[in-house]
Amino acid sequence: MTTDDDSGPEATTHFGFRTVPVAEKASLVRGVFDSVAGRYDLMNDLMSGGIHRLWKASFLDWLRPRPDMTLLDVGGGTGDVAFGFRKRGGGKAMVCDINREMLAVGRDRAIDRNILGGLAWICGDAETLPVADRSVDAYTIAFCLRNVTRIDKAIAEAYRVLKPGGRFMCLEFSRVVVPGLKQAYDAYSFNVLPAIGGMVTGNREAYQYLVESIRRFPPQQELAGMVEAAGFSLVEVRNLSGGIAAIHSGWRL
Repeated sequence: MTTDDDSGPEATTHFGFRTVPVAEKASLVRGVFDSVAGRYDLMNDLMSGGIHRLWKASFLDWLRPRPDMTLLDVGGGTGDVAFGFRKRGGGKAMVCDINREMLAVGRDRAIDRNILGGLAWICGDAETLPVADRSVDAYTIAFCLRNVTRIDKAIAEAYRVLKPGGRFMCLEFSRVVVPGLKQAYDAYSFNVLPAIGGMVTGNREAYQYLVESIRRFPPQQELAGMVEAAGFSLVEVRNLSGGIAAIHSGWRL
């Protein structure tokens, strides 16, 4: 996590297992995703055996999109959550991502799927969203929050842009809660995932970072506490695949 004073020139945070200056993390994360954007979705399928699609389906099922619901999906550059939201009958969706390359992949995928209306693509930072106060009905962030430099600021931004009655939902890798599964998952994560990433994308280090970033991310109840501290009510957590991933939900009342 960052130091107590994370605004000074000597403030540090984590980039995987490395300690780096706060001012450098966003550019390091951007570099990771710039380098793998073209094969990001393929890697998701290979790494998870396609299970990430089931996780995202559960995520959207719990959100329950409606035609009158406006969505802001943060860090969703390649469009999976926004496409699913629209397919389930949701209203307008904005996809905000710090990586222009990821957004370009998402736009191309939308064109390929003939999804030409009801979507906006925005390049922006989760900590300083270029979105008006109280302007969206739902805020989603899937497999992105662990890459943000200041998680608390990103959650506060979610609260700011949501209308009263709006909903915050986060899908993210989390902590395994099933006895015996952790050892197998750790062995797979640290030994297999970076190797697959190296073969498919040519960037083993990007997927080494991914594995390390998961371990540095707050566990389920700690993250729930951060969501509550930002002002959200009725905070709930649902574990997926034994806690390999988890969904956090909260409401701006």
